Amino acid sequence: MYDKLAGDFILTANVEFVGNGVDPHRKAGWMIRESTEENASHISATLHGDGLTVLQWRELRGAFMRDPEDEIFAPKSHYTILQLERSGTKIIFRAAHPGEPLQEIGSKVLPNLSESVLAGIFVNSHHPEVIEAARFWNVRIDHPVADGYNPYQNGFIGCRLETMNVFDGKRKVIFEKEGRFEAPNWMPDGERLLFNMDGLLFTIPIDGGVPMQVQTGNANEINNDHGISFDGKLLAISSGHNKDLPGKASAIYVLPLHGGAPKLVTPKTPSYWHGWNPNNKEVVYVARRNADEPYHIYSADITTGKETALTSFDAGHVDGPEFSPDGKYIYYNGSQSGTMQIWRMKPDGTGHEQLTFDQYNNWFPHVSPDGKWIVYISFPESIPVNDHPSYKPVTLKLMPVSGGAPKVIACMYGGQGTINVPSWSPDSKQIAFVSNSK
Repeated sequence: MYDKLAGDFILTANVEFVGNGVDPHRKAGWMIRESTEENASHISATLHGDGLTVLQWRELRGAFMRDPEDEIFAPKSHYTILQLERSGTKIIFRAAHPGEPLQEIGSKVLPNLSESVLAGIFVNSHHPEVIEAARFWNVRIDHPVADGYNPYQNGFIGCRLETMNVFDGKRKVIFEKEGRFEAPNWMPDGERLLFNMDGLLFTIPIDGGVPMQVQTGNANEINNDHGISFDGKLLAISSGHNKDLPGKASAIYVLPLHGGAPKLVTPKTPSYWHGWNPNNKEVVYVARRNADEPYHIYSADITTGKETALTSFDAGHVDGPEFSPDGKYIYYNGSQSGTMQIWRMKPDGTGHEQLTFDQYNNWFPHVSPDGKWIVYISFPESIPVNDHPSYKPVTLKLMPVSGGAPKVIACMYGGQGTINVPSWSPDSKQIAFVSNSK
């Protein structure tokens, strides 16, 4: 099952065999080939029935099949994630078991592979007289941008709005667009999502449909920092280009959930909303008050606008503050330990605790409504610590609030705008996010 593709692309899918099978060398995986001819040049990311993962190829039409001398066996699991990437003339095979990050299995430079190829999924029984079956899901074909690509100069690439059950990992694309949209919130009714697009806010049913605009008055430069109060009555937004504010930078407003005139919370800019206090009377956000200072975390009363700084120590870069549903902690990401990690502190800004300890750069922790889980986005080590750019290979991870190792629940192409804001479903079973592809 294949598409005709050109240029660079990333192929990712969850794969499992059906039944016990006849031969341990039955195969399933991703294949890139010149044509459907039997002896066409091709390269395959292959999972075998006995757990062998290997990159196999025929470099030229009619040549012998090749594979590396080092064959990598992985413990057999109920499924495996397979990824095959084409980057110029180089083909890279990565794989992972459930909950683990992708690891490189092998790579091969194929200078003679044509620009336009066939790419897709396959199943092989290893015996002409035997029928075997495999199951594929979360199948994604992503077309990445080149390194150094600036979307603000070169244009934004396509977006997919997705939902996912965090416990079985099954993803569903409900809306796609060639241009930019970002940062879904799950509406309190559990039936719709809220997201920003073209400087405005829209809702869409969780099964897809036509986006409907939410009226936000003169706030028409809304960015990807917005969210809903715990009582489901109010909406906080961050929007720029207010002619009455200095520099037309992002400011925080509050309005009724279903639309209305926005009320300015703080006139100081730049300010980016990230969380509500469960008392529904205060918001937490990141802001910079002097050009020579880093961003800090603040809280403000939505009625009086009184602002309180919560991080005044040398915290490095901080972002993404969000209250736990019980109001006991504010979760955030901070770089004070050298890499961007997930932290929490008490609501008064004391008692800072580091929660993740790894080589990745972890951003935007979101606590489930039942208070049991945290989901966040991880950027690769190659990304600068204080940056969360668009259009990168990223992972979404899940960890218990009570403590424990995080596990990977999704691998995707995304970044900025993927999951900047709280996006849990009210029943604490699903999340919503945005992935990207040209």
